[in-house]
Amino acid sequence: MLKIAKEKLPELLQAWAAGAKVFVPQEKGGVSIFLPWEGQGKLTLGEGNTLEPPKDLFFPRTETMYRYQVQGKEASLTEVPPLEEKRVLVGIRSCDARSLLIMDDVFLTRGYVDEFYRQRRENTRVVALACSEASPTCFCTSFGIDPGRAEGVDVQMWPVAEGYLLEALTPAGQELLGQGSSLLQEAGSENIPAAARTSLAVEVSGVTEKLQGMFEHPYWTAVSRKCLGCGACTYLCPTCHCFDIQGENRGNSGYKFRCWDSCMFSEYTRMAGGHNPRPSKKERLRNRFLHKLQYFPERYGKFACVGCGRCLDRCPVNVDITRVIREVKEVTL
Repeated sequence: MLKIAKEKLPELLQAWAAGAKVFVPQEKGGVSIFLPWEGQGKLTLGEGNTLEPPKDLFFPRTETMYRYQVQGKEASLTEVPPLEEKRVLVGIRSCDARSLLIMDDVFLTRGYVDEFYRQRRENTRVVALACSEASPTCFCTSFGIDPGRAEGVDVQMWPVAEGYLLEALTPAGQELLGQGSSLLQEAGSENIPAAARTSLAVEVSGVTEKLQGMFEHPYWTAVSRKCLGCGACTYLCPTCHCFDIQGENRGNSGYKFRCWDSCMFSEYTRMAGGHNPRPSKKERLRNRFLHKLQYFPERYGKFACVGCGRCLDRCPVNVDITRVIREVKEVTL
């Protein structure tokens, strides 16, 4: 176990930035978001979770897939070169670390590998930061997530008096800490601090099985009445991964790109002939909760919610997934 003084952390980030692009929570516009470290900026490592998850670092809001050129009857395609840039993601919380494992399931398993996602994932080293204090909307422990130790990361950090403890969990993590060895010292007998306790909790056992018999239940009409269909919950969610593919034509050339979409929008399921199998907010809101709590567990054996609380914090009408889980378990079939 190693330790770094708080005032030396910018130097460690700078050491990592010598061979990679470093992303770390910083203040911008009064909120905390992941931004590239450029040697200056206000770090927000000890001020709760970021407004947005680091999802777009692996699954960008928009990305070009390929370009094409047409000359007469001939057409050619040009593939977009893979991302070669090395990156270090610093300060990710346990909930967002779990979300990366969920996104891995979507983009890297079941016979399908998304090369755009794979390249970014393989070229990124992840440094997690344990939570010392939970916000009122955090409920990660309900999904078996430990806010004091993240899954699938290269280095784990813990905030302590006057600095941070660091532990390498992978060979890549050992390499990272080696790059800043002159700034680190042995932690000695200093203990790992206790993890944050979440005040919000919900019992999720049995909810998948209950939902399997609720597709046509009137509950969905009731819960959807106040939903605005704004999609904020899906854009702030670290595991939502709906996307659309569109094209841009410019004379004899153009490109195809994909961009984030949302199952909360009516256009998402609208077919070419105009038919929409999810014509109202009821069907769209139902799909969101069924995907998180039934469909994903059935396919991958885990919930597609990590309890980060962003949707609770930002929903303008307080559509609360923890309340939905409680109410679903009380519904009479």
